[in-house]
Amino acid sequence: MSEEKKIALITGATRGIGLAIAKQLAKDGYVILGTGTNDNSRNTLKKEFENNNIDGKSYVLDIKSQESVDQLFNDINDDYSNTPDVLVNNAGITNDSLFIRMNDSQWFDTIETNINSLYRISKVFLKSMIKKRKGRIICISSVVASTGNAGQSNYVTTKAGMIGFCKSLAKEVATRGITVNCVSPGFIETDMTNKLNESQKEQIAKNIPMIKMGTPEDIAYAVAFLASDKASYITGETINVNGGLFMQ
Repeated sequence: MSEEKKIALITGATRGIGLAIAKQLAKDGYVILGTGTNDNSRNTLKKEFENNNIDGKSYVLDIKSQESVDQLFNDINDDYSNTPDVLVNNAGITNDSLFIRMNDSQWFDTIETNINSLYRISKVFLKSMIKKRKGRIICISSVVASTGNAGQSNYVTTKAGMIGFCKSLAKEVATRGITVNCVSPGFIETDMTNKLNESQKEQIAKNIPMIKMGTPEDIAYAVAFLASDKASYITGETINVNGGLFMQ
């Protein structure tokens, strides 16, 4: 690995938005470290790196486990004698249900995976950024954090909390050369939306001023900008990428 290359760590990088971010940052010259939830997803990501000539490595990460996060930090240090310059918190889950029918597992698993993980992984990698007096933390939120969404009170809570987390952390580390921002996607063409039939997709598109869904690459471009030196004076912000569905 060239010493000049910066390192980007992307959680949940095996598909969709996470994979698009990995590919875009690789084009921008970063060494890419991506995580999946198990050996199968790690191997899938490894093949993606090989097929796209991406300089980097894939790891297994359980973002609900502090032990797993600590192991990831140690493995990266061992493999690269360095730590990430850019941390993209992308991994997360949905577990939808009307609130009155939601069980404890649906609520607490979503909170644990989507919001408590921010504490674990950001804290571990932030320490090295502070020592280097530079870094980028970018979190992938959602348009529903601003609009709300029936049947997703658990998910919306985590994505809205993510925005508050980024604003607060941004104020704490701004003097250390570290920026903390969110990218908030609207309806994006992913495995999740691909399960919808054409009628459902058309109904969603009608509510979007651009009358179409976005692509994972649309999100990746915004992340790449926030990771770059061109965004060095932007922190505590949320970039909404939703085709006009929500305008702030």
